[in-house]
Amino acid sequence: MVSRVIPVDPFDLVIFGGTGDLAQRKILPALFRRFCAGQWPESARIIAAARSELSTDAFRKLVAESLRSYAPRRSGEVENLQGFLQRLDYVQLDALSTGGWDELAGKLTPDRVRAFYFSVGPSLFAPLAERIRAHALATKDTRIVVEKPFGHDLESARDLNATLAAHFYEGQIYRIDHYLGKETVQNLMAVRFGNMLFEPLWNSQYVDHIQITVAETVGVKGREDYYERAGAMRDMVQNHLMQLLCLIAMEPPAKFDPDAVRDEKLKVIRALDPVEPHHIVRGQFAAEADGSGYREVVGNPRSTTESYVALKAHISNWRWAGTPFYLRTGKQLVARSSVINVQFKDAPHSIFGEAAGRHANALSIRLQPNEGITLKVTIKEPGQGGMRLIDVPLDMSFAEALGPENQDPPDAYERLIMDVIRGNQTLFMRGDEVEAAWAWTDPIIAGWQARGDVPKPYDSGSTGPGDAELLMKRDGRHW
Repeated sequence: MVSRVIPVDPFDLVIFGGTGDLAQRKILPALFRRFCAGQWPESARIIAAARSELSTDAFRKLVAESLRSYAPRRSGEVENLQGFLQRLDYVQLDALSTGGWDELAGKLTPDRVRAFYFSVGPSLFAPLAERIRAHALATKDTRIVVEKPFGHDLESARDLNATLAAHFYEGQIYRIDHYLGKETVQNLMAVRFGNMLFEPLWNSQYVDHIQITVAETVGVKGREDYYERAGAMRDMVQNHLMQLLCLIAMEPPAKFDPDAVRDEKLKVIRALDPVEPHHIVRGQFAAEADGSGYREVVGNPRSTTESYVALKAHISNWRWAGTPFYLRTGKQLVARSSVINVQFKDAPHSIFGEAAGRHANALSIRLQPNEGITLKVTIKEPGQGGMRLIDVPLDMSFAEALGPENQDPPDAYERLIMDVIRGNQTLFMRGDEVEAAWAWTDPIIAGWQARGDVPKPYDSGSTGPGDAELLMKRDGRHW
């Protein structure tokens, strides 16, 4: 089975911050792979804008080097590489001044999709939005793309939304969260709403609890300043884990439409109860023998910023009343893993007696690595006398099930950038959704500050602080 590539309409994509790390590591390699896949129309172009004094040829050489580093599977295709580089242009431009804007305007083509990617810090979002309008660069087919963080708290998120709304309507604003572009994340909706097997059981009557884990083996090097201001709660829980929670818990939308999907996600966030202090665990990875603990990395010996969060949440609606959701994420953990576990309840009555033990089904959705789905079912243990039961996995690895021709699917940025060009906002966060997530998150952070909470230390390369295990054990459960 070979996936079909659907070409997009002609477009001009302007990347502000085109010489920066994000553009070189993620955005341009993603665009190159879509070019190699044949998804670009002949006239599509990319215009990078940055403060660096570069010629277009010098910029193309910079991109060629980046592609050799970050898109190694494609960089050997000389014909495609040269064709892609010829689509690139460059403008020296400063977001805080007027220089370069007229030159940029002269490079844009009328009557086509026009996308502006803000691959810059949030402090430049407002100046860029204002100058795009002031220089009449926006058209009815214009979209702007902004990267997280979407604010630092509710107040700043509202300010950012108001600033963007002063120059663009909501249908033109694409708040990109790369987690939503992952194939398996999108498969959450397919598994739920495309299979009659699961949806009738997807409620508190049959589900005991749900776990969402995003564990990382990397630390915070290279992001020290940002992470010290943000911490795991702002960096991961408020956006990535919140989005996974919404997709796993939302009601079926009337149709697969951007606003219909996002309306249901918003209902989930607004139905979240406040989190009790004893239902939250904060952690911070401690120094190892080489002194590379969190505080040493960020250069703050008294830092109280968390690199780990585990919490227990409840959704107060008819579908999920009484079913806990356990969320956890952390840095410097023993293994890299993003997984959602749906633990179903025990059968109400066992006909096999106490000797058979207690057994319950569980659905595990692996987002990374080795994307796939495992369903744990109960069967008779082969070759034993009597009726002895064991649990076995029905395991589907997407790479194996879909065949070798589908083992290199588009990555998150490839999918999301093409959705921007298509004008499909389904996988992008809406302004009211961002504000609702902050409205739930802010009281948790304020509570930590008011109580003077200090994160629990945990060893690098472990599963996190021991209190996270106790959070589950108190409920008779385990991660």
